[in-house]
Amino acid sequence: MKLNPESKQESRSKVRRRSGWVIGSGLWAMLSLAAFAQTAASVEGPASTSTDGFLRRLERFYSEDFKGTAASGPPAPRRGLPSPLSSPPFPNVDWSYGGSPQIGEADTNVYPLMTAINGAKSRIKMYGWVEPTFNLSTSRDRNYPETNDVYSNRLEMNQFVVYVERLPDTVQREHIDWGFHLTSFFGTDYRSTTDKGYLSSQLIDHDRQYGFDPVLEYVDVYFPHLAKGMNVRVGRWISIPGIEAQLTPNNYDFSHSLLYSIDPFTDTGVLATIQLNDQWLVQAGLTGSHDVALWTPDAKPSFTGCVNYTTKSVNDNFYLCANGINDGEYAFNNLQMYDGTWYHKVGKNWHFATEAYAMYERDVPSVTGPIAVEKGTTGAACRAGEVKCLAPEWAMVNYANRQLSAHDFISFRSDFLNDKKGQRTGTATKYSEGTVMLSHWVGSTVQIRPEVRFDHAWDRPGYDKGTRSNQFTFATDLIVHF
Repeated sequence: MKLNPESKQESRSKVRRRSGWVIGSGLWAMLSLAAFAQTAASVEGPASTSTDGFLRRLERFYSEDFKGTAASGPPAPRRGLPSPLSSPPFPNVDWSYGGSPQIGEADTNVYPLMTAINGAKSRIKMYGWVEPTFNLSTSRDRNYPETNDVYSNRLEMNQFVVYVERLPDTVQREHIDWGFHLTSFFGTDYRSTTDKGYLSSQLIDHDRQYGFDPVLEYVDVYFPHLAKGMNVRVGRWISIPGIEAQLTPNNYDFSHSLLYSIDPFTDTGVLATIQLNDQWLVQAGLTGSHDVALWTPDAKPSFTGCVNYTTKSVNDNFYLCANGINDGEYAFNNLQMYDGTWYHKVGKNWHFATEAYAMYERDVPSVTGPIAVEKGTTGAACRAGEVKCLAPEWAMVNYANRQLSAHDFISFRSDFLNDKKGQRTGTATKYSEGTVMLSHWVGSTVQIRPEVRFDHAWDRPGYDKGTRSNQFTFATDLIVHF
C-alpha cells in the first residue's frame, strides 16, 4: 500500500528532531533485539567457545569479510538443478519464486550478528540490515510515483530491518520439518508495505514519513514425501509474483520500477508450494485479498495460483501467476492480478529479467462522482456521467544485468506503465522510465547502488504533484548487513 507524501515541507528543526529520534530508536531496537537473540541462542545452540567478547567477534567478522580472508565452508548441500547466478553480486543465486523457501536448497547463510552471539551454531537466526539513502531530483517536493526515494532531495533512513527466522530443511526427504519468520521493519519504506489493519493508522490517518511495520510473520511446514517436497506457509508474506520485493537486498536496483510501485505488496493467508520435479513447481493458496488484514471489512476469500518452469540448462525460467482473484469489486487494494516473469541467461555474465502484468478493479468510484472513495485509496477517471467504472492498468519491465566481477554488476532497466484510469497513481496517463545502476559489494556485507533515472509521463503531467511530465533523479543507497 502507498499514499502520496504530505505536501507541506517540514522545518529544519523538525527534521533534526526526527533524525535524532530515528537514530536513537534504531540503536535501541538493535541492542534490544541483540539481547533477545543472545537469550534465544543460549536455548537452541551452544555458546561460542571463543574467549573474545561480543564486540571483538563482531569486529573480526567484518574485518575478515572486507579483506576476503574468512574461511570458506564445504559446498552447500543441494538437490535439483544447479544455481544459474552468483550472490554476491546478484540478489539471489536462483531464479526466485515467492511464498516459500527455495525447496532443495540448504540454509548455509552465516551472519555477523549470529557469529558474534554464538558462533552461528543455532538454526534460529537473527540478522538484518540498515539502509540510508540519498537522492537529487528535478522535482521539488516528491518523486512519486517513483518509490523508495519518494521524498525529493533528501537524506533518509529507508529501512532498518531485523529478521528472526528458522528455515525448514528442504534438502532432506526423510521427515517433516518446520520454520518461522518474524520481521521488524522501520523506515520511510513502511509507506509501501503497510497493510490496512496492521498498525496502518500511522500512514492512513497520520501520513507519517517514518513508520514501523511487522511486514512478514509466518510459519512454514515442509512435507518431504509429497512429490519432491511441499512447503505450506501460513501467515503474512510478500505478494508472490514478479522480480522485485520491498525488502531492499532482494532487488537489483535501489529504486523500484513503476510496474512494482503500484502492484500488491503483502498477502495474508495460506499458500502451498509443491516441487513436482527438478523443473516444474506449482503453487496454490487462499488469502484475504491484497494489503489488508483478515479482520478488516475489505478482506474477502481470494485465490492465488502459479506455475514455475525452469529449463534443464537453467538458462530460462518462466513464472506465471494469477494473484488475489475474487469478484474484483472495489475495495482496499482488491487488485485482480495476472503476472508473467521470464528470466534468461546469455553466456557467463549476462542475464535478463522481464515481467509483465495486467490488473484491474471493478466498480471503482469516479473522482468526479458522488461516491466517496475509501480512505487510503484513489478513485478512477471514469467517463463523463459514470459514477463507477472498471479501472485497469498494465505494465512491463525489463532488466539487463551484466556481472563485471565477483563484487560488481551493472543493470539497465526499462519500464512502461499504463494507468488507464489513474486509479493506482492518481493520474490517468502512460509512464515510462529508464535506469542505469552500478552495484558494488565490499565483502558480502556492505553494498552500494548508485543510479541515474529518467521518468516521463506521456499524456499529462504525473510528477511533482502533477506539475511536471519529466523527472530526472540521481540516487544511491548503502546497505549494511548485520
